[in-house]
Amino acid sequence: MPRQTYMAKRDDVSASWHHVDAEGKVLGRLATEIATVLMGKHRPEYTPHVDCGDYVVVTNAEKVDLTGRKAEHKFRLQYSGYPGGLRAESYASLRDRRPDKLVEDAVRRMLPKNRLGRQMIKKLKVYRGADHPHQAQQPAAMNL
Repeated sequence: MPRQTYMAKRDDVSASWHHVDAEGKVLGRLATEIATVLMGKHRPEYTPHVDCGDYVVVTNAEKVDLTGRKAEHKFRLQYSGYPGGLRAESYASLRDRRPDKLVEDAVRRMLPKNRLGRQMIKKLKVYRGADHPHQAQQPAAMNL
């Protein structure tokens, strides 16, 4: 019997769909679980250089929690590259204005910073309210 490590091929992996309700969940802990599923680390055939992950649908992003006083004291920074081009927005106002961006950024920063990570983040679907247009894919509820 050969003792070789199994390396999954791109064609061997079939992606399934998961659904997460973000209501009352802490942002960072939610993002780590979602990033694990997007990378495929929850599967036994995980291979680092192949996208083994599944699709994740997140609903109720506007009801995600932040611990402590992060909502007022933590900021999302964007810098244009020009002098004076730094824009800062608190997480509280970002949660009110674009809660889907808040969850997506938290997950994106936990994925690999390369082509594979950019491919993985496309499988994340975040929605502000409780409904989503992916009922036909029959996403299974993910327990966190």
